[in-house]
Amino acid sequence: MFRRTFWFTTGVAAGVWATTKVNRKLKQLTPENLAASAANKAIEAGHRIKDRAVGFALDVRDNMAQREEELGEALGINANPELPAPRQYAAIENRNNPKYVEGSTYQTYSYNRNEDH
Repeated sequence: MFRRTFWFTTGVAAGVWATTKVNRKLKQLTPENLAASAANKAIEAGHRIKDRAVGFALDVRDNMAQREEELGEALGINANPELPAPRQYAAIENRNNPKYVEGSTYQTYSYNRNEDH
């Protein structure tokens, strides 16, 4: 009698355990949970790709700057010669005399079509 009770209890426990495992797996396989897990995996993959792309871009930028320095030294470009003074252009025309900007060596002309009439 004790042997039958032991095996009955063992069978009930195994059945409860198996039912619990199957129910958990079924809940994981619902469309909502599958969509959520797919979205989470896609986000993680996107972050990994972004991190790799940023790392690659930084490596390219560093190597590009290093190569430019090497080429500049090889071609003698890094020696800064005396550059001419930058030209000055009027950003806003002079209201008093629209054809001449004071302090500039260049004359600027107004685009007012009614001025000549």
